[in-house]
Amino acid sequence: MKKAAIIRGDGTGPELVGVTMEVLKAAGSRVQFTVCDAGSEWWEEKKGPSFISDEVWDVLEKSDCCLKGPTTTIPIPGTPRSVAVSIRQKFNLYANVRPVKTFPGQKGPLGAVDFVLVREATEGMYSGIESRLSDDVTVATRLITRNKSTKVSTFAFEEAERRGWKKVIAISKANILKVTDGMFLDSARAVAKKHPGVEFEDLFADNFAQQLVKNPQRFDRNVVVGTNLYMDILSEEASGLVGSIGVVYSGNYGDSYAMFEPAHGSTPKYKGKDKVDPTATVLSGAWMLDYLGEKKEAKAIFDATHKVMKEGKHLTYDLGGKAGTKRMAQAIIDEL
Repeated sequence: MKKAAIIRGDGTGPELVGVTMEVLKAAGSRVQFTVCDAGSEWWEEKKGPSFISDEVWDVLEKSDCCLKGPTTTIPIPGTPRSVAVSIRQKFNLYANVRPVKTFPGQKGPLGAVDFVLVREATEGMYSGIESRLSDDVTVATRLITRNKSTKVSTFAFEEAERRGWKKVIAISKANILKVTDGMFLDSARAVAKKHPGVEFEDLFADNFAQQLVKNPQRFDRNVVVGTNLYMDILSEEASGLVGSIGVVYSGNYGDSYAMFEPAHGSTPKYKGKDKVDPTATVLSGAWMLDYLGEKKEAKAIFDATHKVMKEGKHLTYDLGGKAGTKRMAQAIIDEL
């Protein structure tokens, strides 16, 4: 039997994870779930060097993968690094994947789109290497390695091939960061030579950002790959093309482990208000089932969610509806 750790998270995380578990069970999943707590709310009570306890690390290590609800990262020096970054680095989950695809019945502000963003997720500006040189000067080290650049680029080309798509675009600022982004781009070009059936293009991050709002359909059926910080920001921008960050699900993949999570944050101001869109968490859970081999159950959840979106009767506020978290999730269960 496959095992999955379920981290409830902070803010609205427990609500979103709660309804997601109901959806997964309604779909007939046979995965053994272990629900646990990690994040800033747990840390505020327990303190310690990490947002994740030793007991939860043990659960994670004994699982085949995990689903992480949204968690809060405290932006104060001296506090622990985020739950997501900690898990990515621990299990070497170098590829964060966020599909950006218009849902049935939902009209984005700039028309329908369909592409995938792949983000290197273990290094770059998220390496956490910072220092204070004086009261007025601080420094952050941006770590880029050929190994991780090659791995995430390879994942991007293989993702394009899995989907039957014909183009990969690498994002950089190699004109300014000539050493670090130069290494990333050189690695991507070397991988491209091993995949002659997939076209390769490279764009500067600022150019890509403006094209996302000028002509986003230019990237349809493309896989876009880049380093950690660029792709974190650009994927947030891209989420606006499909209506809301509340519908963007994601997976973090390594060679032998994976973590699935909604792309959005914990929205603590809405905690307990039954307000936040459950779509991203529900579909992250469905993607987890697909990873664990329950492809029929995963497809059923995606199909049910698409029907609810297309019907439009039970949608949350971010999608123009008046339903709460629980009601929208129940609509998905009803379709199942």
